Amino acid sequence: MQPTLSHLAETLIGSEIVKLAGDIREKMKQGENIYNFTIGDFDPNIFPIPQVLEEEIHNAYKKHLTNYPAADGEADLRRAIGDFIRRKEGIDYADNEILVAAGGRPLIYTLYRAIVDKGDKIIYAVPSWNNNHYVHFNEGVHCIIQAKPENNFMPTAEDIAPHIEGATLIALCSPQNPTGTTFSKDALEKICDLVIAENKRRGPSDKKLYIMFDQMYWTLTYGDTQHYNPVSLRPELKDCTIFVDGVSKAFAATGVRVGWSLGPAPVIAKMKSILSHVGAWSPMAEQKATAAFLNQPEAVDAYLEHFKKELEERLTGIYKGFADLKQQGFPVDAIAPQAAIYLTVQINLVGKTTADGLELNTQQDVTAYILNEAKLALVPFQFFGTGSAPWYRLSVGTCKKEEIPAMLEKLKQALQKLK
Repeated sequence: MQPTLSHLAETLIGSEIVKLAGDIREKMKQGENIYNFTIGDFDPNIFPIPQVLEEEIHNAYKKHLTNYPAADGEADLRRAIGDFIRRKEGIDYADNEILVAAGGRPLIYTLYRAIVDKGDKIIYAVPSWNNNHYVHFNEGVHCIIQAKPENNFMPTAEDIAPHIEGATLIALCSPQNPTGTTFSKDALEKICDLVIAENKRRGPSDKKLYIMFDQMYWTLTYGDTQHYNPVSLRPELKDCTIFVDGVSKAFAATGVRVGWSLGPAPVIAKMKSILSHVGAWSPMAEQKATAAFLNQPEAVDAYLEHFKKELEERLTGIYKGFADLKQQGFPVDAIAPQAAIYLTVQINLVGKTTADGLELNTQQDVTAYILNEAKLALVPFQFFGTGSAPWYRLSVGTCKKEEIPAMLEKLKQALQKLK
């Protein structure tokens, strides 16, 4: 009999997306041609990292920069990050207000560990990425907001207000994974004002209410969409806002593992201490290369211009395809792309019957049907905490433009077969 492990280990839920990916890989092994839009990553053959960044990584290894980095990140990288953020977002952070780690995940983990005690309330909306797991890691109390499609699946101040008393952390993400949608200026200002008022209400011995602001996709906005952040809108929130950011999505560099947090120096110092015990530092060579790249604004801007154009083309093309299917009377829908690499789509087939007489009774049945019949793999929002709603995340990080018409036609044929 297997010995009992820790309560955390015994109760931790595995990644639903990883399980789905296993099913898709098995089908592809069997020779099936799957249109796989589940991957929140990039195919480097379609979206390579910036050439300058790649060259700087090579140069760093040639210089044998392979030893331990500074615990809070190399000084030249922290300065480069500060300059980059100042230039792009107009907010100022000193070196001791910046922490570097191996991507966003260690930063989120150390942020939770630095702020959240057992039994503390954490407010987060669903659908969202992994907040449920981080709250579980810390034995916090889940204060879950069901975000609504009419708000583009973004939480509102009205949603948050009933939970705010006594809460320790509000976890916000914009642009949002999985939805590819963003906060409007007005909506985020209202949330900011709510936090300011709550912190003013608390006494000197009370723990502050903090904001975790995950903006990993903030450089990837399309059309008239603008990115807003709490500190730009309300500078007085600088002492209680911690950003999570990095190169992973902005520069298609998920495997380079350079992420950073910006925040108040006392919190950043504690996050650094926890990170030092975990040892999830970004590699020295990649840090040096990222510093060199960020210090070349023309190269940064040129890459982003091209990268965004390619992503927007794919997102817009698929969105128009879903809009066309909807106009033809099929039970599908989509939210116009705003940002990131994701499109929110709806496939509402529960209650339909297949050509073989099989009734689609659940959203799981629908997901299986579109995978088996349309060869289309999407991530259902239920994997992001929303139950059985008929919404899906569609990611274009591995999408070949020339395959979009064939994918849409295959989906149409699958929809036509239903009664």
